[in-house]
Amino acid sequence: MLRRQLIGAALGVGLLLAPFTGALAWESEVEALKQRWEQIATQRAEGQRRAALQSLAEEAELLVEANPGIAQPLVWYGIIEASHARERSGLGALGSARSARDALERAIEIDPQGGNGSAYVTLGALYDRAPGRPIGFGNSSTAERMFQQALQIRPDGIDANFYYATFLEDEGRREEAREHAQRAVDGTAREDRQASDEALRQQARSLLSRL
Repeated sequence: MLRRQLIGAALGVGLLLAPFTGALAWESEVEALKQRWEQIATQRAEGQRRAALQSLAEEAELLVEANPGIAQPLVWYGIIEASHARERSGLGALGSARSARDALERAIEIDPQGGNGSAYVTLGALYDRAPGRPIGFGNSSTAERMFQQALQIRPDGIDANFYYATFLEDEGRREEAREHAQRAVDGTAREDRQASDEALRQQARSLLSRL
């Protein structure tokens, strides 16, 4: 509780400064979340990520609450909470997945580009991996629609092509999976997501060799 109060106080200071810094107040907070997520996702071993992602998701949620109606905090809360869901199991994982889905869909309502396609990629992965009804919300048709939307926005994206390739492999569409795995291998890493994109490129190479 004390920790959340301290975080909230820090965000409150940012809000007081907002008239003087404009959008830079929330942008700097989002950038900090992004950098910490990159470090956790690419440098921490499995089994060491869950607590860090939970803490980061709590901070991201507070940032969303402090900046209503702005898409980017929602996008990054959704990405972080989706990563948190992958580290959990059972109903806890499903609860995090639902929270991530809801945040990302709200972000898309505000910004149809979904943070340069990132919201659509993460939504595609969530709809692909979540159990179907009545337990969960998984739906392969919705997953594919999300991946295709991401690819319309960023056709050479390593993340969009890799996750779509894994989806296609699971669907038994090996030729299409091979095509998108190759696109992921040949894709362009984003300047602000170099570490995670290069990690996905390596996974795409492994996928391509298996297909």
